[in-house]
Amino acid sequence: MKNYNHKALLILYSLFTMGTVSHTNVISQPLTKPKINESYVYSKKSFITEAVERTGSSVVTIDTQRYVKRRKFPRNSQLFLDPYFEKFFGLDLPNENQPKIEQSQGSGFIFADGLVMTNAHVVNGSDKVTVGLTNGKKLNAKLIGQDFFTDLAVLKIEGKGPWPIAELGDSSKIKVGDWAIAVGNPFGLENTVTLGIISNLNRNVTQLGIYDKKLELIQTDAAINPGNSGGPLLNSNGEVIGINTLIRSGPGAGLSFAIPINKAKKIAYQLINNGKVIHPMIGISLLDETNPKTNNNDVKVGYVLPNSPAEKSGILVNDIIIKVGNKDVAKASDVISQISKNGIKKQINILLKRRNKFINIKLIPTDITNLQNNSKF
Repeated sequence: MKNYNHKALLILYSLFTMGTVSHTNVISQPLTKPKINESYVYSKKSFITEAVERTGSSVVTIDTQRYVKRRKFPRNSQLFLDPYFEKFFGLDLPNENQPKIEQSQGSGFIFADGLVMTNAHVVNGSDKVTVGLTNGKKLNAKLIGQDFFTDLAVLKIEGKGPWPIAELGDSSKIKVGDWAIAVGNPFGLENTVTLGIISNLNRNVTQLGIYDKKLELIQTDAAINPGNSGGPLLNSNGEVIGINTLIRSGPGAGLSFAIPINKAKKIAYQLINNGKVIHPMIGISLLDETNPKTNNNDVKVGYVLPNSPAEKSGILVNDIIIKVGNKDVAKASDVISQISKNGIKKQINILLKRRNKFINIKLIPTDITNLQNNSKF
């Protein structure tokens, strides 16, 4: 009986001990789980962080200096009509006759070995260009070439690498609504990142009132400010899809524009290989107008440049362009694209509609520099 009681007590004691251990495990398990989850949540990176980490080191600051000689006052200046002032100051005011250094800043990115892509307006007219890397180093750079018509320039850093190189994406694959990440140095604030979406594609600069450029731009609402010019626009993978170049100011501000990287690459490599870019032109400006009868878009000739291939071939203002080469025309950009693909020194056919007549015209496009040199205004 005693043995029986002793065994019973031993079993009860064992069950009590097991229950206590089990109970302890049940309680301790949820206490340790939140710590694991918490560290997981805080260690997870956003796609923005990963995109910037992938490409951010290739983004550079571009500081420029331009030496400006002050212009002398003309003898007939109103300031010197009074003999007293002329005698007192002389012909030139001392402070106004001193050379002046103008400084400005922009952005860019390294896209090949020591080569930087930026906007032409960032470096235009500069006597000295300095490139600042994200590691704090500042190096001199020289201009390889610039193209004002597309507002693109290429610089070569004077120094030895290795260099952090941006990965270039494919701007033909982006869609409205895709993420857009702008990286640059607005107002001199280095390595600033802003986020938005692609608002529109193929935005012709003529819609923005700009007629001296040849660009179809990416429109975005990612915040871009002075100093961002020339910096990259990234997709969610951290690939460069555009070069930030224009800002919509005034009423309705909040829209920014970037040059598609596919276009920029072509221009950049022409500058590297040839030092200049060929832009085939026929010498007309174009207007997109809605035809009230058909409700379709008509591409109308708005202006014909004197002494241009267009004028010499007989194209007139208000002519409607129907076809260029073998391509039917739906918008002005179709005309520009076909003429660009055709190149210079090669004949192209253009089908026009003038009033109720269809007219077939043959002409040879020329480079824009020839139009600028031959035009009479």
